[in-house]
Amino acid sequence: MTYNFDRCPDRRGSESVKWDLYPGTLPLWVADMDFPIAPEIQQALQQRLNHGVFGYELVPDDYFTAIGQWFATRHGWEGIGRENIVPTTGVIAAYSAAIKAMTVPGDKVMVMTPCYNAFFPAIRNNKCIQLDCPLLYDGKSYIIDWDLLEQKAAQAKVLLLCNPHNPAGRVWTREELLLVAGICQRNNVFVISDEIHCELTFPGHDYTPWATLPDEFVQNSVSCISPTKAFNIAGIQIANIFAKDPAILAKMDRALNENECCDVNVFGVTALKAAYNQGGPWLDQLRNYLFHNARTVACFLEDELPQVNVLPLEGTYLMWIDCRGALREGESLEGFSERFGKFLQEKVQLTLSVGSIYGAAGEGFMRVNIACPRSRLLDGMQRFIVGFEQYKNA
Repeated sequence: MTYNFDRCPDRRGSESVKWDLYPGTLPLWVADMDFPIAPEIQQALQQRLNHGVFGYELVPDDYFTAIGQWFATRHGWEGIGRENIVPTTGVIAAYSAAIKAMTVPGDKVMVMTPCYNAFFPAIRNNKCIQLDCPLLYDGKSYIIDWDLLEQKAAQAKVLLLCNPHNPAGRVWTREELLLVAGICQRNNVFVISDEIHCELTFPGHDYTPWATLPDEFVQNSVSCISPTKAFNIAGIQIANIFAKDPAILAKMDRALNENECCDVNVFGVTALKAAYNQGGPWLDQLRNYLFHNARTVACFLEDELPQVNVLPLEGTYLMWIDCRGALREGESLEGFSERFGKFLQEKVQLTLSVGSIYGAAGEGFMRVNIACPRSRLLDGMQRFIVGFEQYKNA
């Protein structure tokens, strides 16, 4: 079956955060897709809806079977089952509970910035201290600062890892993850791996589940997984925490109960099973479409606006763009992303995610959501060029 990603429903007026929070603008910001979900998932949800009763939901065995078969087949991750998974409402709830379970107030939680902005309140709300370990940016891409990571790990209790990395678009290689794991093991740092973007990788960049590393690294970790990002079902809310050590899994279960996020969405169970059992062909075609969207943005801006640097996108559907070329003579970099983002909204009616919300290391950058029809994306990039030039010359 062929799926059409060039046509999407009008989401305006549907109580959509993406479309209705900033009305009148073209939204290429928050990380959900404009594409309709796979018809196989929609059919499964409709069948469940037709039942007409939506009480509290048991999580059945075939839910765990679907997860295990998907990750074994697609990613070589064997041995996932009911005995090492705790379901929850979402990945944010999952890693927040993991921080709660593995720290005490005052512990330091390390993050590689720029990183997903929801990491920061999860650390703060658990009364821990955020410990930034900025990635190295060479003007083209990001790499891990290994010396700094070793230094920071000596102070940290937990590493909150983004694998693949949002917003930098990196898909960490197995070799990189092994180096991270070695540093964390030497310093007794517990690893919480947020892998929500794991399905969204591009040719030449394969996702490596943290849980496929050697056992000595996996034992002191948890992995947070969900189909919601890849299959555009974030509003349904379903996720899972994986731990190989039963004692750690028990701590996760207790923390989820303490955080009151242990019950799952009745439709989430149905959607997950349909996604993992029947959604593979849709996902493969989606990834191909997104890959060409990414190439379209990179080529278009390289030709039309060489003053910006579009970082190569290895995974996710979130492009990271270095916009510091728009800085006016004498203008301070501090606060630039916020000023530039507001200017784009007001002058060309384009909403992007401002880089500074991902930490100080994101100042000067903008994040662009490319998960929309290509014609809409090109409209956004044309607006971006006009806005860039107007800002630069104002």
